Amino acid sequence: MAEPEEVNPTSDPTPAWQAIMLLRAARSGTLATARDGQPFASLVTPSTAPDRSVLMLLSGLAEHTRHLKADPRCALMVSGPATSANPQTSPRLTITGTAERVEDAALKARWLAMHPYAALYADFGDFALWRLEIGAAMLVGGFARAHRLRAAALAAPADSVAAIEAAAEDIMGHCNRDHPATLAGIARAPGDWRMVGVDIDGCDLGNGEAVQRVHWRAPVANAENVRLELMHFAHAARAQMHS
Repeated sequence: MAEPEEVNPTSDPTPAWQAIMLLRAARSGTLATARDGQPFASLVTPSTAPDRSVLMLLSGLAEHTRHLKADPRCALMVSGPATSANPQTSPRLTITGTAERVEDAALKARWLAMHPYAALYADFGDFALWRLEIGAAMLVGGFARAHRLRAAALAAPADSVAAIEAAAEDIMGHCNRDHPATLAGIARAPGDWRMVGVDIDGCDLGNGEAVQRVHWRAPVANAENVRLELMHFAHAARAQMHS
């Protein structure tokens, strides 16, 4: 049985929340850059920082990295699965903004937690972490369902981000130490699932190189809210097992 890539508790999300869920769950995307007026697109493997900005580990040898060094303006498109054979039914999000190289061990560790296979090359000298700040976005929620979103619609409350960041190590340590069976139930798949990331919008569960996203029902403000969300998903998982 195929492992689910994400747990989505919201059947009819607002455009902003759907955009946030798409971005948080994305593990690949298309980066568009330009050089001397010539557009260029390439595959990248994004993750997100706690504040919802986008993280990318890029090689200095790559064409897109040379473009960003000359002009940091860029766009990134990520998408979800189509609901039919028609690819136009897939939800997708295009964000525009500017990217800059960052030296931040915590953000690099967060990116690696979402892309554990990259540990083989992440410390090579030509690779560096880049951060894309969102300027605006376009969400296409499916066929003929387009929404323009300003940066403010996707902005994360700074106090909530700080509160979850301060508690993240304790949350993950407690869940991984005391509730591994519960995490496997939430993941809806057998295995040694561990919580490898947590933020205001959800958490990430890892099992070897498999990583899946669990979306909260709505953004949370503190560690107690995280506990309530995890209890909700644990109860739902148990109910599903006994149905």
